[in-house]
Amino acid sequence: QVQLVESGGGLVQAGGSLSLSCAASGRTFSTYYMGWFRQAPGKEREFVATISRSGGTTYYADSVKGRFSISRVNARNAVYLRMNVLKPEDTAVYFCAAGRAGVASHRLEEYDYWGQGTQVTVSS
Repeated sequence: QVQLVESGGGLVQAGGSLSLSCAASGRTFSTYYMGWFRQAPGKEREFVATISRSGGTTYYADSVKGRFSISRVNARNAVYLRMNVLKPEDTAVYFCAAGRAGVASHRLEEYDYWGQGTQVTVSS
């Protein structure tokens, strides 16, 4: 089992940047692929980015491609999301998640563990 804790959220102006971190407990972090998802008020949780166990494979939602970057440091049990050129529509609670089966995934149901989320608010 793994526990996930996100940090780094906050309030930023449109066009600005934020970096989110997700710290994982346990010794098996490198056996999980990781993902970032977000949920805006009144909307369903949606995929943002995912990264394979080694970090060699990444996928992004079209809405963030070219602006966001996912990375991980297995030695630190951590995964990161660098967000640039933020837009008001990026406002949401951001969650990190860990999955065991597969290489990486954009599907919520394929993740086994979730963090509690961190709020990101982008003002116009």
